[in-house]
Amino acid sequence: MLARSTSVRRIAAAAALMTLAVAAPAIAQCDPGERVIRFSHVTAAKGHPKGEAATALKARIDEQLNGRACMEVYPNSTLFNDDDAMFQALLDGDLEMAAPSIAKMSSLSPRFQVFDLPFMFQDLEAVINFSYTPEGEALLLAGQPKGFVGLSYWLNGMRQISATRPILQPSDVNGLTFRIQGSPVELAYYAIMGGKSKKLSFAAVYDALASGEVDGQENSWSNIYTKRFYRVQDSITITNHSLIAYIVVTSQAFLQSLDPALREDLQQILAEVTHERNRFAFQLDEVNQMKILEDGGTINRLKDAQRQVWVDTLKPVWAQFEEGIGADLIAAAQKSNTAGF
Repeated sequence: MLARSTSVRRIAAAAALMTLAVAAPAIAQCDPGERVIRFSHVTAAKGHPKGEAATALKARIDEQLNGRACMEVYPNSTLFNDDDAMFQALLDGDLEMAAPSIAKMSSLSPRFQVFDLPFMFQDLEAVINFSYTPEGEALLLAGQPKGFVGLSYWLNGMRQISATRPILQPSDVNGLTFRIQGSPVELAYYAIMGGKSKKLSFAAVYDALASGEVDGQENSWSNIYTKRFYRVQDSITITNHSLIAYIVVTSQAFLQSLDPALREDLQQILAEVTHERNRFAFQLDEVNQMKILEDGGTINRLKDAQRQVWVDTLKPVWAQFEEGIGADLIAAAQKSNTAGF
């Protein structure tokens, strides 16, 4: 079990920063003549990296583009889930922006699956490194043949695993059913461990865990805390085995419909918000990990030898998906683990 430690002060200091965030995003009326930008996401508006980033983006757009554009943010799946309906709404003009999990993007291009490969990235800093590489920037455009444009990467945290019994080694997964986001990579690594998997929307996860429809899940600390998954699980094990992150996505039609000056200003604001909020994602994830402990949750920490068993067990998944992802992209991602800022 992970006990409370002297890091509490550092975590508490980071928690204080959270008070700067807006409590809930208002869906305000836009002024006549302003371009309305509807932004849909599935997480909490407050206390969650994506929700906080969306709120910050709205505030900046409403202030800096006043009279030209305004944003309406719809959190907690109030408008769409991260599913086919959301992608279709972007194409149909019923939605302007969304931030689906990268695991949902594999339907647009298998190259996005590089983010799902187990133990590909050592931490969030490595992901930030990769996002600024030529390969990472080019990947944002992989959905263009289907009418989509990725605008930026928004980080959440590394995935941890939980279930109705302690999961300390891959063999503990055997016979259990885990909720997955839908990436074929997730399906593959649970199969290697002898587990079953079931694709469910984020909004459906808590009820599925509580009812026994699924036995376990994998998520970031922020997702686990804000949706209270730990209350219907035996414990959470720190594996950091893959990544929870998002791509802010829009349609080519929407982007091309904007006046060039407005498009440039919008993209600049998004780039600035992305830089600011991604740096904060790690702190927020740590804050929510500590909150789980404070609320009575149990966290298991693996020893180095135990974690190496996970790495060795899941490494064969890389070979299964290398052709679709591309060896060049895998190599660039691996290099990001040691690159400096």
